[in-house]
Amino acid sequence: MSKKERYQIISRKFRPQTFASVIGQEVIVTTLKNALRKERLAQAYLFCGSRGTGKTSLARLFAKALNCEHLTEDFEPCNTCSSCIDIAKARSLNVLEIDGASNRGIDDIRQINETAGYATLTGKYKIYIIDEVHMLTKEAFNALLKTLEEPPPNVKFFFATTEAHKILPTIISRCQRFDLKRLSTEEIKTKLKGIALELEAQIEDAALALIAQKSEGSLRDAESLLDQVICFGEEKITLDLISSHLGVLSKDYFFRLDEAIFLNDLSFGFTLVKELFDSGKDVSSFIETLMEHFRTLLCLKFPKSSTTPTFLSEEERKKYQQSALKYEKDQLLYILDYLVSWASKLQKSSERLYLEMILLHILRSKHRITVDQLCKRLLTLETGKEPEDEKPIPSPIIFEEPIKETAPVREEKVKEGPSLEEKLLSAIKAKIANPPPLPKEAPPEMPVEKKIEAPVIKKIQTTQPKLTIEEQSKYDSIIRFAAIELEGTIKE
Repeated sequence: MSKKERYQIISRKFRPQTFASVIGQEVIVTTLKNALRKERLAQAYLFCGSRGTGKTSLARLFAKALNCEHLTEDFEPCNTCSSCIDIAKARSLNVLEIDGASNRGIDDIRQINETAGYATLTGKYKIYIIDEVHMLTKEAFNALLKTLEEPPPNVKFFFATTEAHKILPTIISRCQRFDLKRLSTEEIKTKLKGIALELEAQIEDAALALIAQKSEGSLRDAESLLDQVICFGEEKITLDLISSHLGVLSKDYFFRLDEAIFLNDLSFGFTLVKELFDSGKDVSSFIETLMEHFRTLLCLKFPKSSTTPTFLSEEERKKYQQSALKYEKDQLLYILDYLVSWASKLQKSSERLYLEMILLHILRSKHRITVDQLCKRLLTLETGKEPEDEKPIPSPIIFEEPIKETAPVREEKVKEGPSLEEKLLSAIKAKIANPPPLPKEAPPEMPVEKKIEAPVIKKIQTTQPKLTIEEQSKYDSIIRFAAIELEGTIKE
């Protein structure tokens, strides 16, 4: 047999053969080993979790431990006896692996029920491992219920699924359920580093971190990506090589975008879209990478946060830190919220137009006026000077609850004289309640949401300062500006 025929992919070659080699599922491993130690074995086990987290591997390990002829003191399978070797090579007659997607009918389950009572040739237990068990039909589940609840003493059922919510509650109630968590980036990176050392492959730590991040908690996905980049044949695998091989866009695109946002260069939006389409880049991938870029910038705004990316090289980290200085936290939050809302709306028929509109909106985000800034401007127009208090001022347009006339704090303020903020609120509320007539050529005034009760309006009208015609015109403009800035929160 040639060397090529003996080759095994990384995900199969480095599949855990002992409980100690399982990463990220310590609680489940401890529970299974204690069940062996105390001989408290259930008739069925259900392993749930996302792809690549080790559901089938744990089922095989537990099956090996149950039938192992020379179990270690730490209740690990020996991997040397005939039973362990047969299970590892998937040729054991006592451990039967069934694909739930292709054997999902009632006839397949009937066959399991008929053969479950037969004695084992070797080993203690006959074990049925059903992968993707959620694919079984309702009739097949019902046919399995009786055997699952009261199986023969030497029969065990192990189920694995990525969609536990599709399994009948009557099945779940007869199983011990284990929910496997996604693996952290650091756990996957450590595992990949060990594999690279064993394969004598030279890979940068930043490249391993990027692979771990792209796998999204799936060890199998990370191992497949590692297998793919090793086949590229370079002596040393760098972060740049991984980025180009995985189709990750160059960071230069995004650093140029940061500079254009800072300089308010709207033309760069059209330039960037043209470059993306000319180079054949995928728009959806670009949007996802763009969101990750702004998320990285936001993480750098919180130095003590543990979410700061670890896959950045030292040079890239410096560039990100310089770009982060060009943004405010509110601006980054606004951009991320906008991108998330648009990520699901892109239509392939008009990708270019949508992408241009998204980039132009982001490029204008630096000069967007927030609600806090609007309130400060209103106070500035009222007093003629900048407010001394730097604390954010609530929006003066809408009250969720009416002001209570019996509130002692409010009465004391009225006796002492209204503050600047109360004076401004009173003036705006009065204009909302009794707006002046507009010229015929002026556009109709936006409808106002009536959230203030009549007694409160009457009190505001009696305590408001008298306004000149010039001040009334000024407040008309302020109210219209506030309605537009608050994006339609004022309505009839």
